[in-house]
Amino acid sequence: MCAERKAMETFTDIYRILHGLESCMDLGAVNLDMISPETLKISKERWEKYLEMLQDEGYIKGVKISTYISSAKVVNADNIQITLKGLEYLNENSMMKKAENLIMGITGKIG
Repeated sequence: MCAERKAMETFTDIYRILHGLESCMDLGAVNLDMISPETLKISKERWEKYLEMLQDEGYIKGVKISTYISSAKVVNADNIQITLKGLEYLNENSMMKKAENLIMGITGKIG
């Protein structure tokens, strides 16, 4: 797989996680099924790394990451929430997402 395509998929997954969290803001709790590794069709390990990166950058909060002596990590996302910074990211990238969808649609019709 082309490195550029893999990078695009990574940012698409991140966008989908943030968008899913934003769409749950009116609910009492986040529906983790909307942003699960299975839904995103990615590995659990990649999903956990995304959550860790998003929290480190301040786009989400409420994820508890425990690292044990054995170097094993446990990620608990039961209290995950999008932050104002995460909402700003969605707003800034929504136009790029629309352009990407348009390009992907054209590419799919041509190819």
